[in-house]
Amino acid sequence: MSKELNSYEIAQQQIREAVNNLGLSEMVFDMLKQPTRELTVAIPVEMDDGSIKVFTGYRVQHNFALGPAKGGIRFHPDVSLDEVRALALWMTFKSAVVGLPYGGGKGGVICNPKELSNRELQRLSREYIRSVAPILGPEKDVPAPDVYTNSQVMAWMMDEYSKYKCYNDFGVITGKPIIVGGSLGRNEATARGCTFVVREAAKAIGLNIKGATVAVQGYGNAGSIVANLLHKLGCKIVAVVDSTGGAYNPQGFIPEKLEVFKSEIGTVKGYPGSKNISSEELLTMACDILIPAALENQITEEIAPRIKAKIIGEAANGPTTPGADRILTKNGVLVLPDILANAGGVTVSYFEWVQNNMGYYWSEEEVNSKLEAKMVNAFYEVYKMYKAHKQVDMRTAAYMVSISYVSEAMGVRGWLGEDTKVQKCRKVS
Repeated sequence: MSKELNSYEIAQQQIREAVNNLGLSEMVFDMLKQPTRELTVAIPVEMDDGSIKVFTGYRVQHNFALGPAKGGIRFHPDVSLDEVRALALWMTFKSAVVGLPYGGGKGGVICNPKELSNRELQRLSREYIRSVAPILGPEKDVPAPDVYTNSQVMAWMMDEYSKYKCYNDFGVITGKPIIVGGSLGRNEATARGCTFVVREAAKAIGLNIKGATVAVQGYGNAGSIVANLLHKLGCKIVAVVDSTGGAYNPQGFIPEKLEVFKSEIGTVKGYPGSKNISSEELLTMACDILIPAALENQITEEIAPRIKAKIIGEAANGPTTPGADRILTKNGVLVLPDILANAGGVTVSYFEWVQNNMGYYWSEEEVNSKLEAKMVNAFYEVYKMYKAHKQVDMRTAAYMVSISYVSEAMGVRGWLGEDTKVQKCRKVS
């Protein structure tokens, strides 16, 4: 990533802007601009051929003012310490904006999981968790799956941590299989939370959700589920793209049929009755709601002036560059930022942690109802901040809500000194 798009620097700039708009002290920025703890580990793993390969791993913990750190573990060849730092910062604010009693954490291992056998992947997962175990725990730091990790990897990690502690400790990790303490509703949580926020945003700007046209960039787990849920609300899904191409039909698609086609063919491109389109064509087409659910930095300063959507719901992390944000705001596009729009995942991870800690498990209906309440409340907290500060966009408003929350906790704990100004906000709900 180029210097101007360094994720850690972007995260720090977002904190600076929110702190300034809130009129908070420099001490608040100094406390939030960098992580509290960073751990870099060398992980020796026995490969299937008997050789030993040493992998580099990280665990970064940003802030503990509201509670234990919370954030995923990713396995990827391009993992870097700056990336993990930025993701840990963002997790603090993603948790805070939906009122969760967490700080932010993130982990990563530099590896290519596609080049590892299942046995090698399990050994790496277990050795990583043993390397960082002293700083983990339900009351310290609670990891979860992220890029190229999944519920099976979380099960191995939970099992290894339980061996380290000499007792079952299901609450140390979320995103686990149901049989070992996972939560019902977790698979759809990110997409469902995004759908709730998009629905409320449409109400707020007077857009009738029934009949609203939707374009979805990225037709994987999150994108396909958002499309399906919005379709059930009465939206018309007119365009979708995946990594190999896209499909457009102004009459709309039935998402379930698209999923069947993709499962058989491997792509949505070429769906019967549709026109092939590129990702850029999808982003800039006429539609009411745009859902970026693919990679970061997709909506750039070059693309932003051509976007015609009224609402952008960021199901992906970091799909919009800072320069594009400014253009979209100037053009009247309501951007629902990633730390709000895709916070459904961490919210249901929180529900999983709560269920693990009390040993009592909710139905999927209960989980979805609690998720809806959290996401709706969070949207209106952010929207209220956005309307109250005419000079800020929704992303900055989300950071302002989050930082108000975190700074108040730091203040009452005595971390900022007696004379440091903080802004009171809502209680954890």
